[in-house]
Amino acid sequence: MMIPFVKMHGLGNDFVILDQRREVHTFSTQDIQKISNRRFGAGCDQLIILEASPRNRAHVFMKIYNADGNEAGACGNAARCVGLLLKEEDGKAHHTIETRAGILSAEALDNAEVTVDLGTPQFEWRAIPLSQDVDTLHMPITFEGLKDPVALSVGNPHLVFFVYDVESIDLHHVGQNLTRHPLFPEATNVEIAEKVNEHTLRMRVYERGVGITPSCGTGASATVVAAKRRGLVQTPARVILDGGELVIDYQDTVKMRGQVTLVFRGTLNSDIL
Repeated sequence: MMIPFVKMHGLGNDFVILDQRREVHTFSTQDIQKISNRRFGAGCDQLIILEASPRNRAHVFMKIYNADGNEAGACGNAARCVGLLLKEEDGKAHHTIETRAGILSAEALDNAEVTVDLGTPQFEWRAIPLSQDVDTLHMPITFEGLKDPVALSVGNPHLVFFVYDVESIDLHHVGQNLTRHPLFPEATNVEIAEKVNEHTLRMRVYERGVGITPSCGTGASATVVAAKRRGLVQTPARVILDGGELVIDYQDTVKMRGQVTLVFRGTLNSDIL
């Protein structure tokens, strides 16, 4: 059996997208790991499965699976990619995308730019979630010189450290040790950020279930929200990532804008599963 898919990326954060609104296939955790594998599968940071939205609450329902096979609640770059696909499908710029974390709104602009509204960030410890009640604006976590991070959820958990030089940090080592910190029962993305000026941040990210990625939309959003809460930046703010730049505006909700790329369309051979 051959299963059609689309390969896309948002600033290097890449996805295999399966449209199952008409024909449904069931994938185990091991299947997802095999599809995501860069040597034995199609290769991606996240596998995205599109389904019909229950009771037509949105244009589509988006399931998100990290490369390790675990499901995630939100993915900003994937939502932007899906926004572009939906525009190609019906010619309309505005679409709603239902996720496990809620309904997002996407607007496909010119030059393959897409804006997505990620909704209201969560700071309360149960909502992130954390394993106990702590000050989420000043988390009691230190690691080899890193200290005083911010925790929040933008549909998924984030732990944000502010440093003077992001390039000086061994992000792989930090991420491996902190992504499954005991305070995060569902694990967490780990961001290292540096203030460039009042409207610009430089950020690198270690994604739970994936590792270091060139870009993370919810990570960039969480970092700007954390920086604004700390009084470090004003919004809209530009976030410089390894894979490119995103513009994040945070007022009542978090809005993210940046480019996405459709790399190719193909078919998966089910024999690899």
